[in-house]
Amino acid sequence: MTEQQLYSLKPKKPREDIRQAVKRNWDALAKPLDGLGEFERIFAQLGAVTGDARVPLGKRAVIVMCADNGVVEENISQSGQEVTYLVAESMGKRASSVCRMAKRVKAAVLPVDIGIASEGTPAGVEHRKVRQGTRNFRKEPAMTTAETLAAIEAGMEIAARCRADGITLLALGEMGIGNTTTSSAMAAAMLGCTAAEVTGRGAGLDDARLRHKIKVIEEALARYGFREDETLRILQTVGGLDIAGLCGVCLGAAVNGLPIVLDGTISAVAALAAERLVPGTKEVLIASHVSREPAAEKILRKLGLRPVLDGGLALGEGTGAVLMFGLLDVVHAVYENRTTFSDIHMEAYRRF
Repeated sequence: MTEQQLYSLKPKKPREDIRQAVKRNWDALAKPLDGLGEFERIFAQLGAVTGDARVPLGKRAVIVMCADNGVVEENISQSGQEVTYLVAESMGKRASSVCRMAKRVKAAVLPVDIGIASEGTPAGVEHRKVRQGTRNFRKEPAMTTAETLAAIEAGMEIAARCRADGITLLALGEMGIGNTTTSSAMAAAMLGCTAAEVTGRGAGLDDARLRHKIKVIEEALARYGFREDETLRILQTVGGLDIAGLCGVCLGAAVNGLPIVLDGTISAVAALAAERLVPGTKEVLIASHVSREPAAEKILRKLGLRPVLDGGLALGEGTGAVLMFGLLDVVHAVYENRTTFSDIHMEAYRRF
């Protein structure tokens, strides 16, 4: 993929007639108007994006991008890079947290090695390795332009394949030690915030190491002197292969009319990058929850997305997005098996 090809992408426009049809279906149900709140809007969005007023949810999957980050050598995480491989290996065996949760809601888990710092790829994990981890952005840009575009292209191809396989709803997940540092750096650069405003404790840093993490990001922001609109340069310089891959999934989903449920901060950063690179991508995005990381709420607000859950989640792997699958299933039971006002011999509510 070239930069020209990236910027020439055209998202598939949602079907507004289907959106209105879904809204009418909701209004015909024997319940107060807008009684299911945000879920009614989400279902209308799902129908518009897929072009199907039935709002199909039957076949869904979570794509988990796994990659390592060179900035880990700056002691910004409790864990070493070896943990990325170990958790990816667990995903390959379908034994990690997101795998257990996905099994309960009948969703497939598609783990992808897009940049684990190892020669091999764990069994059961798709091999799309661009390189063995990124460079340390405190010293040099994390990726080259070609590496960044390759990761974006891989994500797009996986999204297109999912669409061709009949998947109607995707969730995003990630695994990579150090990626709350890369995502915080990207958020600060894209939102024009200070590092302190958007940087959290990740997997659990004490105060001293949190201050150090913020300092590392501040130094990088000062060194590279980003403008907020330099999205590709920001992604390439202080981002990660997992974020680039997830950005590609968002773009591929937008082009193919496939809804995406976001997880936490890392997937939200990837989504914001995708929207900045190809405006209109946000039409396929659904926010599941507000991550505990401080950047999450700011990014979702910038995208105009309203999350349903606020439970202080910070597990990663796509677990928050998979929780959303379960909620959508419950609501779909009402939408699919319609009890109308005429069924219970009651006059319908009217909109004024």
